[in-house]
Amino acid sequence: MSLIKSISGIRGTIGGQAGEGLSPLDIVKFTAAYATLIKSKKNPSNTIVVGRDARMSGEMVRNIVVGTLMGMGFDVVDIGLATTPTTELAVTMEKAAGGIILTASHNPKQWNALKLLNEKGEFLNAEEGNNILKIAEAETFVFADVDKLGKQKSDNSYTKKHIEHVLNLDLVDVDAIKKANFTVAFDAVNSVGGIVLPELLKALGVKEVIELNADPTGQFAHNPEPLPKHLTEIADVMKNSKADVGFVVDPDVDRLVIINEDGSMFGEEYTLVAVADYILSNTPGNTVSNMSSTRALRDVTEKHGQKYTASAVGEVNVVAQMKATNAIIGGEGNGGIIYPASHYGRDALVGIGLFLTQLAKSGKKTSELRAQYPNYFMAKQRIDLTPDTDIDALLNSIKKKYADYPINDIDGVKVDFPDKWVHFRKSNTEPIIRIYTEAPSQQEAEDLANSVK
Repeated sequence: MSLIKSISGIRGTIGGQAGEGLSPLDIVKFTAAYATLIKSKKNPSNTIVVGRDARMSGEMVRNIVVGTLMGMGFDVVDIGLATTPTTELAVTMEKAAGGIILTASHNPKQWNALKLLNEKGEFLNAEEGNNILKIAEAETFVFADVDKLGKQKSDNSYTKKHIEHVLNLDLVDVDAIKKANFTVAFDAVNSVGGIVLPELLKALGVKEVIELNADPTGQFAHNPEPLPKHLTEIADVMKNSKADVGFVVDPDVDRLVIINEDGSMFGEEYTLVAVADYILSNTPGNTVSNMSSTRALRDVTEKHGQKYTASAVGEVNVVAQMKATNAIIGGEGNGGIIYPASHYGRDALVGIGLFLTQLAKSGKKTSELRAQYPNYFMAKQRIDLTPDTDIDALLNSIKKKYADYPINDIDGVKVDFPDKWVHFRKSNTEPIIRIYTEAPSQQEAEDLANSVK
């Protein structure tokens, strides 16, 4: 059994004793702590939005979360089975005080989690997350009197509202997509993507849709993290069909992976690169990704005469850097697109609308579109240390060793060489240093990681 408490929420496996897994008691305690924080902000709204992905424990967790919020005196708008970005948009559309998304993202089916949102439909910052951890630990929450209990209502309209929102984005061109007569395959890994993607693709004017794992049972057909080794089924479908492009999403649909028409991988790092190229070709502005994402975004940004900035790892850090630099597009190399013209959250639906428009207007095959971007390859390794190792001193020694090269130390240490980079980042939970490298070939990336180790 596992239970992970962090500033971004609580995540754990279902079952076992309280404090060892994500038990009902832990759910109550953390939800009440979140409600206490939201109350302290004195928002004029008394409403919290709750949405969930399709994992098997979702209904149980939803019942506890909703009941606890009502017990804390909040009114709840339950939007049912919904993507993470749908829930984020629902918070602002409801003018709510906050929101909770019940999803463990790409974790296997035995996991679930509470992702916590502020009144802007954005993830809480580090200070707010730490406050929730303290409140939960001390159990300093006070439940409402009987006359002040909250009410609950269900509203299943937000998936449709989210799709309409995507269609109304200026750079999503439904007419161009319709004229392209696309056949699109998708893999929704038996979660909420199976509900929203058919409706989205139909609304965008896609001619034919090939559905894989679209039944939202929560019984994931394969490991739900959209990595190439888990995507053999859709790769085979692409090889043996006339589909123009394939899309894969994770269980809460905030990550988007693209498959080429020949079954090869577009590359999750290149989802953001391609969409950013399209945005920048229409709108000048800055871009942001985290320090462990591909250099190709910087290359594409500079090709358009604009400025790229790297942020610390984590969606909340990417968003903060995007706001600080007025970035028009940003995200993460895991297929996370953050498009401020829509909202400040990773959104695979927005990514699909923008990418299909780009593909339609380019007149290229998906693989040809991918071929026009710089080719980089990544390696990910680690160094195991003893618990008493001074990791900060080790990172400082790395900075001194490579002082002749550009160094970014906002999150670990990243060294930029002329044609490659290495990022050293300490784990928050284990005595290890993670090593990420990128180079023009896979062998060079592996060799760089091994040499710095």
